[in-house]
Amino acid sequence: MRFIDPHIHMSSRTTDDYQKMRESGIVAVIEPAFWLGQPRTNIGSFQDYFSSLVGWERFRAAQFGIKHYCTMGLNSKEANNEALAEQVMELLPLYACKEGVVAIGEIGYDDMTPAEDKYFRLQLELAKELDMLVMIHTPHRNKKAGTSRSMDVCIEHGLDPSRVVMDHNNEETVEEVLDRGFWAAFTIYPNTKMGNARMVEIVRQYGSDRIIVDSSADWGVSDPLAVPKTAQLMLEREISPAAVQAVCYQNALVAYSQSGQMQESDWLNSTPIDQRQMFNDNSVLRGQQPLIEPSREYALIE
Repeated sequence: MRFIDPHIHMSSRTTDDYQKMRESGIVAVIEPAFWLGQPRTNIGSFQDYFSSLVGWERFRAAQFGIKHYCTMGLNSKEANNEALAEQVMELLPLYACKEGVVAIGEIGYDDMTPAEDKYFRLQLELAKELDMLVMIHTPHRNKKAGTSRSMDVCIEHGLDPSRVVMDHNNEETVEEVLDRGFWAAFTIYPNTKMGNARMVEIVRQYGSDRIIVDSSADWGVSDPLAVPKTAQLMLEREISPAAVQAVCYQNALVAYSQSGQMQESDWLNSTPIDQRQMFNDNSVLRGQQPLIEPSREYALIE
């Protein structure tokens, strides 16, 4: 079984993670623009970070046989620095249309401040202008109210719910998100947010339509193998293989392929790994023997 992790912050992860992810069946990842864990202080920090998402990180993933995509956006937590946020808004259009960018995101609310609301709305308008998908970060506090408000604002700005992924859902939010026609994504964390046992019960109760499983693994306590581990637990607890494939692979593909930047053939027909390759004269290796794969062919999943 193949997997997609459609929300993972690989810039914070190691090459060991990429190796383990590939061994576990992960063929593609989406990396949303994120914050560093501490505030950025100047626009150059954003520019270098955005450049790394469409450059070095894309290369690094490919060196381990994983297709890397990303989303571009001003994170809600950083929207509260309005002077810097204004500069980021000028920068975003330059990166939003780069190869491999599948959505504007992750955007939305953190503390639901006026500044967060302002830049959330501005980025929704940017998504409309560029005809792009949107990935929403639902707030960790006041989640039910914040999720409802996020959807209200999307509708107010004329976005089609089928082109908006609402992430970090839980039992309180899933029904409304699905009823309103949005994609419902769930972050599987080891101790918080949505555990994989709870995720099994979500799928058992609501089925697999428009439900997406991701890890959101980052620089904190998190698990880059959360998607395949959740899939395995679902199978052990008698969730059908078709439903498991839907929530751990197919739904993410259907949702984000609407961008025109991501399609299954990207990894099924990809070139073999050749770790002799360089990116700006840099290699993923540190004296190790490079992995050079023979050519391979995959059959499309029907």
